[in-house]
Amino acid sequence: MRWSSIKGIFSREYLRAKHQKDVSLPRPDKGELCIWQKRFWEHQIRNERDLQRHIDYIHYNPVKHGLSESVEDWPWSTYHQFLKDGLYGKISDFENVPSEEESDFGE
Repeated sequence: MRWSSIKGIFSREYLRAKHQKDVSLPRPDKGELCIWQKRFWEHQIRNERDLQRHIDYIHYNPVKHGLSESVEDWPWSTYHQFLKDGLYGKISDFENVPSEEESDFGE
């Protein structure tokens, strides 16, 4: 229910900001906007290693999906603040990011 509420509020504000009343609804009967991924997996962080794996996964995602050549090239990433704060040493820290087959991450 929490995520449904968050997504609903965001969607209404997004449409209001864009002054749009109509958007493409892939499933009008469900009222789904195209801005949301269809599936969502909730995951409770188990320990520090699990937290680090998820942070690395998030930082590496733009590279994985071909949006940037390297983690450092993605300007909107929190990676830059993590690096500045000394939480990352160097880019080779991402050599151990598990593939989807090796991990329990969602899409």
